[in-house]
Amino acid sequence: MPWSVGGLHLGRDWVAAPDPAALRARWAALTGCEGAERERLFRPSRRRTPAAGAAALPGQRSASTARFADAPGPCPEPVRVLREPFDEQWLLPDQRLIDTARPELWRVRDEHQLFTVETPELLVTAHLPAGRLGRIRPLHRRPGGAEPNLAPGLLDLLGGRYGGWATPEEFLCWILAAGRPGPRGYEVPLTADPERWRAGLRLGHRLLAVQLRGARGESPRLPGGRRPYVRSAVGAWPQRLAYDADSQTLSLGSGTVSPVPQGAWEYEAQGVRALEAWFAARTAHRGPDADGLEALGPAEWPQSWTSELLALVTTLSLLADLAPERAAFEPGPGLAAGELRAAGVLPPPARARRPASVLDHQEEGPGGQFALL
Repeated sequence: MPWSVGGLHLGRDWVAAPDPAALRARWAALTGCEGAERERLFRPSRRRTPAAGAAALPGQRSASTARFADAPGPCPEPVRVLREPFDEQWLLPDQRLIDTARPELWRVRDEHQLFTVETPELLVTAHLPAGRLGRIRPLHRRPGGAEPNLAPGLLDLLGGRYGGWATPEEFLCWILAAGRPGPRGYEVPLTADPERWRAGLRLGHRLLAVQLRGARGESPRLPGGRRPYVRSAVGAWPQRLAYDADSQTLSLGSGTVSPVPQGAWEYEAQGVRALEAWFAARTAHRGPDADGLEALGPAEWPQSWTSELLALVTTLSLLADLAPERAAFEPGPGLAAGELRAAGVLPPPARARRPASVLDHQEEGPGGQFALL
């Protein structure tokens, strides 16, 4: 996947939140004040201040490009993003508020796109990654699922080797099954054995379905008897998250969810338990360090968060179940580098490492001027 992009750098945490209503409240608070107070709440950086304009983000045609201090405009509709591993949140899609928004990713963001993120383990999401994550590699270089972000000639070579067509999504499944973090980044061996290829696809399809969490069809479910349920409702605001391994019960204050397999509770991403990180993100606005707009959030625990928690427990449980099979997977004898070079796959051309030209309309630049790209 030659084309990769560094992660988005928001510059100010208040532009993203687990609750879209909180983002609208923050926008209202910011635009409802002026002068020094607006400056303080905005949290200026070298790249973004209230006095600076910015181009509209691709796909967000209603966004204002005037200087924020002069004409903030209406609140942009929050969009779903992947903020942290396994943590889907919401973002205000206004480039005037974001230090490094990566417009090239917004241009190819649609219902066909999938993004891989090196964390260093590989995550796949249908939402734009917008957090402290690793490098991002879109599956497609153009909207509509056109032009795979794969070394030119790779799919033709693999299709001939394995006796059929190979699709971009199938190769993504192979990456999930066979790829591993290595000293040179995320390394993906290519097998010379058609049977190993098909076995990797079967495992990879299951991994992909779990990671996408229902974004491409029906949400994965645990078998009967293992599905988590709310045993007692979460109260107005839970103070802490706790786990009892004997009863497989997850407690959020007075609320309880069970059964929660120990594998889900212990599942880590970037060295942190995923469930604890998810809970911490939803209580951050009530913490002693929360200040300014970051302190604006729900007064009571939203019911939608409990539904998200049940889905997250299911995702982590299924990934924990698949972990031994994935760890044991062997790709078998590999394709020789000489064969890849002879087929023109290696090295990928320089153009494959750059974003494709995908402009089908003029994009509005700062102050209403059209961008020249």
